[in-house]
Amino acid sequence: MPSPQNPLRYGLKLAQQVHPIDVHVDVWRIADTAGFDHIWPFDHLIALGNDPTAPIFDGWTVLGAMAAITKRARIGLNVTGNLYRHPGLMAKIAVTVDHLSNGRLEFGIGTGWNEPEFTQFGLPFPSAGDRVTMLDESLTAMKLLWSEPRATYKGRFYELKDAIAEPKPWQRPHPPIWIGSKGERMLRLTARHADAWHSNAGSFDEAVALNKSLDAACVKAQREPTAIRRSISVRFTTPDETLKSAKASLAAGFTELLVMIGGGFMPAADPRKRAEEAAALLPRLRALG
Repeated sequence: MPSPQNPLRYGLKLAQQVHPIDVHVDVWRIADTAGFDHIWPFDHLIALGNDPTAPIFDGWTVLGAMAAITKRARIGLNVTGNLYRHPGLMAKIAVTVDHLSNGRLEFGIGTGWNEPEFTQFGLPFPSAGDRVTMLDESLTAMKLLWSEPRATYKGRFYELKDAIAEPKPWQRPHPPIWIGSKGERMLRLTARHADAWHSNAGSFDEAVALNKSLDAACVKAQREPTAIRRSISVRFTTPDETLKSAKASLAAGFTELLVMIGGGFMPAADPRKRAEEAAALLPRLRALG
């Protein structure tokens, strides 16, 4: 249940694909004006869904625009693919968006999973185990870049040599780190690095079980489980069904609920209308907490 440490917050998520950019801009403004706590695009190189040839816009470029267009909502990608960018570049991009937004960035990240995106561009796609190690090293390196005058680090995959990274983030010591994960090794990594965990589970029951597993991983990492906020996606269908899903998520210990308005996979559906419907439901969602 929500607590003073982890209050109930609602985000709106729309993948920045399929629809023209002005549609996405309208959705961001609707969500910001309505009072959603955060707004979430995603991070992919090709469109997800049935048509990989559909248009898709770059996630971090989109966040830079959102920082200027929105006024109060926090912004982030659900989630950044670690393999797309070197941690030195990623740390710099994140700091830029953090400053552009006056400290409203939520830094979401995961290992990256969609192999066709890598093979199409001739990019390496390491094993699942190596991708976890790379994310661990990348987060370690970025935290150093965000906090140290000069950062030195040598891992198996990444290396920093007396690296300069200025300016430092607007938020200190760094923007909140959200990790999207579900495997055992990823939960251990989440327990070490994350301020918030977003469930990547395939079903609600699996998400509930993973939430409990993360508690155990936190104890082993000598962190209080309540130190990591718990996030889950809630698909916007009908108002009553959405409220029911949100209530179940809240009862299961999730306090960051991302309302998905279609994922951008349906060209015939106008996300602006769905965003307005979700905005109208927001007071009833907040009443659950």
